[in-house]
Amino acid sequence: MISDVKKIKVLYRNVEVGILQSDPASGICVFEYDKSWLSEGFSISPTELPLQSGLFYGDKDKFGGSFAIFEDSLPDGYGLYLIDRILRRQNRSLRELTPLQRLSIIGKDGMGALSYIPMMPDIKHQRELEGDSELDMLQEEALKVLSERNGDATLLYYNSANSGGARPKTAMRADDGSHWLVKFRHTYDSSDIGKQEYLYMRTAEECGITIPRIALINNRYFAIERFDIDPDGLRRHVVTAAALLKTDFRKQDVDYTNLLALTGYLTQDPMQVEEMFKRMVMNIVSINKDDHSKNFSFICEEGKWSLAPAYDITYSPLGSNGEHSTSLFYNGNPGLDLVLKAGTGIHIPESKCLEIIDIVERTCEKNLPVTNKLIGKRKE
Repeated sequence: MISDVKKIKVLYRNVEVGILQSDPASGICVFEYDKSWLSEGFSISPTELPLQSGLFYGDKDKFGGSFAIFEDSLPDGYGLYLIDRILRRQNRSLRELTPLQRLSIIGKDGMGALSYIPMMPDIKHQRELEGDSELDMLQEEALKVLSERNGDATLLYYNSANSGGARPKTAMRADDGSHWLVKFRHTYDSSDIGKQEYLYMRTAEECGITIPRIALINNRYFAIERFDIDPDGLRRHVVTAAALLKTDFRKQDVDYTNLLALTGYLTQDPMQVEEMFKRMVMNIVSINKDDHSKNFSFICEEGKWSLAPAYDITYSPLGSNGEHSTSLFYNGNPGLDLVLKAGTGIHIPESKCLEIIDIVERTCEKNLPVTNKLIGKRKE
């Protein structure tokens, strides 16, 4: 599938950002910005790779010796499972691959604006957003693969666009040229999981949260427009909070106070900090406990950072042992006091915090089958 790789060109919209290579002595990854990028580009990760000359060394104890920003380009969950299935057919294992080999598989076919050379052969996976029978076929193949029955893992992989998350997806293109991801159900999902996510995302939008365009295809498949591709078809530089905070989202060691502070630091915009606060409230009230740090992203355009539209908001009561994947002051099931403390701590007036909470609660209570109320839970 791939050969041994020691050096990779990192590109942004086909412009060289720098070189990522493996240090022969230690085996960890080393990155260096290209000279032209230093004079004309931007930091692809202000918290990890500031825009300056010299070598950056990966942490030998994290991300296989690579960097969080490049780890962010790799699929997780379902995507890695498909790659492993393909490798197993060749008597290889995903665990055997170095970080550079994994990035070589992604090549130009990942999410966001970064791409990696060498790469896999260019295989087209974009299709028209129509044809219910094709979606049904991909759903059946996904269920076969996920249940360890015979299924075409290669077909599914090249249709997934290396997107993240646990659920199967396919990348498609609509009649107007826009790019979309269509989600399928996992083996453990209910048959109406697509309708459920559509309802929760529409409710988030009604609460005043920015979301991408969404659709429900055939009253069954949830579809969401890709915000990593702009209307002109150019890739945007999108980075998750997990990568910017240099943390493994599976360890669930991020707090909402970190996300609020990160939003303020990157955007320097109080309105976007308020939006992050609103998303926190939405997740708590709607009982979306799968709110880990890869479910929050930021977009950088011309060196200016902003919050990406919200995504993956749905009913998820299990979380991490019944607690939210992202805590609040290290509390996995926070109440009103902690929510207000977080908001006022980031300079949102308490009256505004209460107004946001009230709007979210009323909207969720009107639309959703079950909610978690914060108002009235304040400790005296």
